[in-house]
Amino acid sequence: MTFILLAGVLAVAGQQAQSGDAPRLPVPPATVVRDETGRATVRAIQLHEPLQVDGRLDESVYEEMQPAGDFVQQVPREGTPATERTEAWVMFDSDTIYVAARCWDSAPPERWIANELRRDTNQLRQNDTFGVIFDTFHDRRNGFLFYTNPLGARADQAVTDEGNLNVDWNPVWDVRTGRFEGGWTVEMAIPFKSLRYQSGTSQVWGINIRRVIRRRNEWTHLVPIPASAGVPGGIFRLSMAGTLVGLVLPPAGKNVELKPYGISRVDTDLARTPVLSNHPDADGGIDMKYGVSANLTADLTVNTDFAQVEVDEQQVNLTRFTLQFPEKRDFFLEGRGIFDFGRTTNAPGSGNSNPATSAPQLFYSRRIGLNGTRVVPIDVGGRLTGKAGKFSIGLLNLETGEEKVSKAPATNFTVARIRRDILRRSTVGVILTNRSESTVVPGRANQAIGADASFSFFQNVNAGGYYARSFTDAHHADNDSAQARVEYTADRYGAKLDYLKVGDNFTPEIGFVRRDNFKRTFGSLRFSPRPMGSRRVRKYTWETTLEYLVDGSNRLESRQQGGRFATEFQTSDQFTVEVNRNYEALVRPFPVSMATGVTIPVGSYRFSDVTAGYGFGQQRRVSGTVSLQRGHFYNGDLTAVGYSGGRVALLKQWSVEPSLSINHVELPVGTFTTTVIRTRTDYGFSPRMFASALVQYGSADRVFSSNFRFRWEYRPGSECFIVYTDERDTLAHGYPDLKNRAFVVKINRLFRF
Repeated sequence: MTFILLAGVLAVAGQQAQSGDAPRLPVPPATVVRDETGRATVRAIQLHEPLQVDGRLDESVYEEMQPAGDFVQQVPREGTPATERTEAWVMFDSDTIYVAARCWDSAPPERWIANELRRDTNQLRQNDTFGVIFDTFHDRRNGFLFYTNPLGARADQAVTDEGNLNVDWNPVWDVRTGRFEGGWTVEMAIPFKSLRYQSGTSQVWGINIRRVIRRRNEWTHLVPIPASAGVPGGIFRLSMAGTLVGLVLPPAGKNVELKPYGISRVDTDLARTPVLSNHPDADGGIDMKYGVSANLTADLTVNTDFAQVEVDEQQVNLTRFTLQFPEKRDFFLEGRGIFDFGRTTNAPGSGNSNPATSAPQLFYSRRIGLNGTRVVPIDVGGRLTGKAGKFSIGLLNLETGEEKVSKAPATNFTVARIRRDILRRSTVGVILTNRSESTVVPGRANQAIGADASFSFFQNVNAGGYYARSFTDAHHADNDSAQARVEYTADRYGAKLDYLKVGDNFTPEIGFVRRDNFKRTFGSLRFSPRPMGSRRVRKYTWETTLEYLVDGSNRLESRQQGGRFATEFQTSDQFTVEVNRNYEALVRPFPVSMATGVTIPVGSYRFSDVTAGYGFGQQRRVSGTVSLQRGHFYNGDLTAVGYSGGRVALLKQWSVEPSLSINHVELPVGTFTTTVIRTRTDYGFSPRMFASALVQYGSADRVFSSNFRFRWEYRPGSECFIVYTDERDTLAHGYPDLKNRAFVVKINRLFRF
């Protein structure tokens, strides 16, 4: 209730009129006009009865109203007309906004790239696609993206600050595709209830429309986007988007959504005391969503269960620091962009590939409801996310129960995040986190606070930083962290300078700190020319990096000098070579392989390595990256081979995704090989029904695991899941011994008011 009252106050205080002069309205039957820079103003067509969404484009509106067209290439030839014609219409009635298109294609259908039916997958982005992004508050920062392929698969993303994506945002909407002599067609229907907006007549949104012709690796937009914005991220540049006018929007109601669920399961868990063996159980819970204002949403969850979520993928770790695994649970994924703190830009070539020295996170949602590999019950929780004027607001409070096996006590978690838009593309913000039961000092609480800023100037200059501090009893000294960065991320040239400090006692316990007690300076220079007239090569990249890291006493702890050369081909294949020279000072022994007991002794080490890789474009029937690493590793040698991002398209609806990582290390104190083998397979029965399986083996813990999932969206927003998971220990001879197993059936139902 406190969240809702605060939201109401901020919503009233944050009301603001649309800035700038009113855009010129295209005169019917025209639906688009352009200014001298090529930026488009699109007129939405008002319908007096619902459009029949069947992908046929046979209604009279398509003959009576001129389409928006003249798409412009982002790549491979920035600013030139698209090689294939695209005609698009934006329409609306009292309940729904529609986007339709006729995508002309001179190639026969068998040459189109369309081999994915699952929702929101990376592979769908590697297909021929058509998509639209709406900036519903016309703040030129945030938006909602919808796209599809010729098979009618669906993808949707919520975009925050022109690049912070939530690909797991899953609103209710529909799409149908069709074919005609000369191409394919699209009709999208997006209910206004699935969006947030200001209601009323003559409303103005931001808009851009994208068409991808994947066999040519060609990305085009209705409103021109520079190549330096990157693909697929160019469409997220909402500051450069066009304008959608003529909207007469229904009242943005409270939009109450209820989603109760029921679950039944059979569990075996040999790690518990007493042991569970084929133990049956049944439970239920409910999620509620309430529109507090036009763009503030409150969520309530009771007795939350995430049994339908896919298991974590195993990773190889040859560092001294813990691994970070991605969040996959729906409740924590929605609105997560607002909670990001100290975020760096997502622009191409703007990052450092060394995760061991990346900046800490003040909020890492996997600290809630998980303790190691154990699931901790979430009894009840609430969240408020959205915008009020120029303020982005994120408030989260959850209560977890006791988990006896991992000895996790009942705990309350609170996160409060407020960020304000300033200038054209910049923000400042603060965050507060509180954990009622510290894991460092039992019986005490842990808090963290921080302030951050992010500035974007022109098209390619970004700067920012943060200062944060944590508070736990007996840990009040050296308990802060700070970062300052500046970068230039143009298409042809790039540069970055970054300083990061993490204190020895900096422990935000709802966050993630992989490494502490260090000060790091990082710099990079990049040159990325695009050879004109080349029919094979699209882009070369030369990059050099230097990372210098000292401990809290200013003693050199590690240093890395790196050089990278990459060639991107017109086919989207990529070849890379990377060379690194490393220095590491170990002040305590490093147990590099727990399975074999190999430990590297204290000392100073200088070593170098070379990695070469070739990535086959993901639009191919067989894709993935093959890599070979060879060189020294501390006072020994390392040979590593890998196959990552692999995919074999057996049928349009069936694929197999293998991956392999083998690291062979020879040291004076011992030799070992670390292996991770993983295979995923997916079969799409339709865009709303699929089955998947993930099997994997990791030599570090000698565990073989499998996860089988069936998902059926039997009506929009309502789902049925059938899941089987098990883990087996391969140390014993013979058939692997069972560690745990679960069979789950979960059904939920969406009610919208």
